[in-house]
Amino acid sequence: MRAVRPVVETGYENVVQIRCLYEGTSVDEMLQSWHVLLPKKMDEWQLDRSELVHMFGSVRDAWIANDLQGWLAPNRIYPGVADVIKEAMQHDEVYIVTTKQAHYTETLMRDMAGVDFPAHRIHSTTVSGEPKSSVLAQLAAQHPGASSYVFVEDKLGTLEKVARTPGAEPWQLYLVDWGYNTEVERQAAANHPRIKVVDAEGFSSLMAGQQQ
Repeated sequence: MRAVRPVVETGYENVVQIRCLYEGTSVDEMLQSWHVLLPKKMDEWQLDRSELVHMFGSVRDAWIANDLQGWLAPNRIYPGVADVIKEAMQHDEVYIVTTKQAHYTETLMRDMAGVDFPAHRIHSTTVSGEPKSSVLAQLAAQHPGASSYVFVEDKLGTLEKVARTPGAEPWQLYLVDWGYNTEVERQAAANHPRIKVVDAEGFSSLMAGQQQ
């Protein structure tokens, strides 16, 4: 699952991935063609996206309610990230735009990262149904006087969509060189005219207001 996780955009897809792996789909095939394979398998197995989202969330809710520490244990905050975000919140307006449901993100930030992140600044695309690119365009419109707009992401596909989205032109786009992306994707990002790749040190400088 860890090997194929880079192609997942929304949590419920993990359920479909598990069945694919169980039935013999190779890791390479999933990494190369998940955007095609997912709708194909959803149709073949007569799966409903909203039902899977609800099921995935319900199981997670029950786990959190019954054993918060057990749910947190498999998760990890990348070293240094929490402190960088805390510092950035002191001088900038920071938002989280995520495919996770907002209350899960808030729980991770509070109970694992130790960051008291405002709930109204967490935008869940799973709940709203809007892509991150649209949310960013709206945020840019809400803050017309900002000195800069910085979007940091670990999914190349998301950054590519933002780069093509009308209204999202002000955003400076960065792919971190950790998280759920591959070396091939990092190379593609480095060759993209609007995307820059940053390491942990670069991320820290970026969030401190030192443009890369």
